[in-house]
Amino acid sequence: MVFMNEGLLIESVVEGSIAEELCIEPGDTLIAINGEFIRDIIDYQYHTAENELSLIIQKADGDIWEVEFDKSIGEPIGLNPISPVPLECGNSCIFCFVHQLPKGLRKSLYVKDEDYRLSFLYGNYVTLTNLSNTDFEKIIKQKLSPLYISVHTTDDNVREHLLGKKNIPSILDMLKKFADAGITMHTQIVLCPGINDGTVLKKSIADLKELYPYVASLAIVPVGLTRHRRGLPVLEPVTKEYARKFINKWLSFIDNTGNHLGFPFMFLADEFFIKAELPFPLLEAYGDLPQIENGVGMVPLFAKEASEALSAVKSLSSLNVTVVTGVSAFPWISDFVSKVSEKSGGNIVTVPITNRLFGEEVTVTGLISGRDIIAALQNKNIGDILLIPDVMLKEWDRIFLDDITIDDLKNALNCSIDVFSADPYGFVECLEKIDCK
Repeated sequence: MVFMNEGLLIESVVEGSIAEELCIEPGDTLIAINGEFIRDIIDYQYHTAENELSLIIQKADGDIWEVEFDKSIGEPIGLNPISPVPLECGNSCIFCFVHQLPKGLRKSLYVKDEDYRLSFLYGNYVTLTNLSNTDFEKIIKQKLSPLYISVHTTDDNVREHLLGKKNIPSILDMLKKFADAGITMHTQIVLCPGINDGTVLKKSIADLKELYPYVASLAIVPVGLTRHRRGLPVLEPVTKEYARKFINKWLSFIDNTGNHLGFPFMFLADEFFIKAELPFPLLEAYGDLPQIENGVGMVPLFAKEASEALSAVKSLSSLNVTVVTGVSAFPWISDFVSKVSEKSGGNIVTVPITNRLFGEEVTVTGLISGRDIIAALQNKNIGDILLIPDVMLKEWDRIFLDDITIDDLKNALNCSIDVFSADPYGFVECLEKIDCK
């Protein structure tokens, strides 16, 4: 019997595990567990939580094995399946960042994923517009929680306009069904001035607040616009003046809502305060930082960690170091680096890198390209070494957004380069390692 296009391909097997003892090997396919077909890694995790297991394995040569065994509840069996191929997005969002990318970047950046599995596994935001009934039932049955959901608005007509797609399910109805099933959700609204702000935003916030604590948090994020929007709908940017008015209007409401619910619920992305040039709320206002990966609370957290890391800085050799960062983070990075330089006795210079690839309106550190750095530093005195924050590079690789490698950068700038974890502790640790060489 051959199960075509069924099951989960095994990429590797943990040494000394139950799976290795059962002679399961890389290249085998896990077909079913306890009579349930396995479609993805979530099915695998869900069904292997039991203590009595019956596995159907299809070997690489087509043989079918059925193995039965007992284990402790929650004990891993030692299979590493391949990662799921992301489901692609069928929306045409008027603010989609992928649509604003220039040519010549690495191919993976042009993939628009819209996969509830990646929302559960990695915190990716999804609109839920491609969710089938089977997917919906699976989320509820397997309690896939928390999910990260791009709401943008609870007004169905405005949402269709924003997502560029007609006849999509009512997002509020879906959220209510998830809430009834006990699914925790973190939500976001990408704010497009003149479209989903004003009374539309007021209604969206009220609707989402009604579903607390299942809708556990809401982040308002300003729309990101690059200079590559030719042929796309005209959108208004979030300006300094707009950001100031927006903060002044909503900050007291946010505080009052948190006090009423007993826990912080609604947050404004750091970019609002950076654009407005206004002070940030205290770190405590961000609760347990549920939206940190969405750029919410990063600066207040950095300030706290910078103060702690600075107290541990030791005297270093007379290092001449250059560190690069994005324009928006520069005030906080440069202040911290200057204090580290003064306390350590080194000569450490911070350089803000203007984003030529996407345009000067894009100021975050993670979207700086290798060519941006080359353009800013070529023929400049870099010193003994150039330090690059890891958020500028593809995870697990040493490649920038524009496929420039660290070696390419070394050759172009004729300098030594080191990469550090983009937080105060990581920066100080990197300096200490360099000093010991």
